[in-house]
Amino acid sequence: MDRTINQGSWRSPLLTVLCGGAIMGLALGARHVQGLFLLPMTMERGWGREQFALAIALQNLVWGLAMPFTGMLADKFGSAKILFGGCLLYALGLYLMANARSNTELLLSSGLLVGVALSATTFGVVYGALSRIMAPDMRSWALGLAGAVGGLGQFLMVPLTQGFIVAYGWVMALVLMAGMLFAASPLARNLSEKPAAAAPGRPVQSLGQAIHEALEHRGFWLLNLGFLACGFQLAFIAGHLPAYLMDKGLSPRSAVIALSIIALANIPGTYVWGVLGARFRRKHLLAYIYLFRSVAMAIFISLPLHESTVYVFAFAMGFVWLGTVPLTNGLVSQVFGVKYLTTLFGFVFVGHQLGAFFGMWLGGVVFDAGKSYDPLWIGSIALGLVAAALHWPINDRLVGRLQVAA
Repeated sequence: MDRTINQGSWRSPLLTVLCGGAIMGLALGARHVQGLFLLPMTMERGWGREQFALAIALQNLVWGLAMPFTGMLADKFGSAKILFGGCLLYALGLYLMANARSNTELLLSSGLLVGVALSATTFGVVYGALSRIMAPDMRSWALGLAGAVGGLGQFLMVPLTQGFIVAYGWVMALVLMAGMLFAASPLARNLSEKPAAAAPGRPVQSLGQAIHEALEHRGFWLLNLGFLACGFQLAFIAGHLPAYLMDKGLSPRSAVIALSIIALANIPGTYVWGVLGARFRRKHLLAYIYLFRSVAMAIFISLPLHESTVYVFAFAMGFVWLGTVPLTNGLVSQVFGVKYLTTLFGFVFVGHQLGAFFGMWLGGVVFDAGKSYDPLWIGSIALGLVAAALHWPINDRLVGRLQVAA
């Protein structure tokens, strides 16, 4: 069986996956550690938690809203160019965030610029490129491994960033992170791709027709609504868990370890869920993930808070942290094909980032109002249960157009 990629012999499939995973790992890692800057940045600048939370919430919202457009650009001009530009924009956004002196400057740098950069350097563009570059029988492996490499990047960024903050201060830590994104930009070249040729006998479809087809598909909307819960849960936990633990009397070290465990467990978790997507129905796996998250959170807030319970909870959440992404991406390609996958996944990702906006922002609003995160924990549990129910009835068969061609 031919297991080579379709863009030339100078690259191996493994090198292509590693480069995509490395860019995604740095991008997601820089986002994952935002919670470590909440307390030092707000204390030095004299801001409330809501101001910082609003900037990160805007970042998540812009990330989602920009995804369909960066997806269209990637589908038209190639993923490599979008990844390259995204790395440079990310570096600029982090540098300006380090030097932000007002709430408006924070919103423009961390919120707007980093949000757009995330849309160009993470799941949609990387997974879309790999889905088109790799042979069909290698896609689940490629998505799972890229996600695992991305998870490794997240894991390494936690102690690295905390070390930067301790040694050089939070401002220089952000500048150093910006330098890492700048240095990673040449890796984008390894994800260059040729335009996908239409299969013999398959009707040619325009981008507008592809979007219209997806928007008329009931399962596409269910997937979007379910993904909202994922964004809410991840943004709330990543953005507010460190402050939550320190409010409860645990040390900053415990918060850093918890985030590190989440990122570490995400490495095998993303790979495992990606591979399982080739063997079992993806919509069922997604429902099980959301159900598992809700149960884990309910147990966590019900037990007395201790370092041991925090670390067990962090591992449990980490194992299903980004497992939803290769499964959701794979489900979109399974139903609609891969030609406009980056664009269509971008539309699905809007739901994810709407949830992320509210998960991050409401965390700050609710805490400032009542000095407690408990309502957000309960809301996260409820959303997970709803998401599990929404995924089960999704019609995951090929759309009629592709069934006829097949």
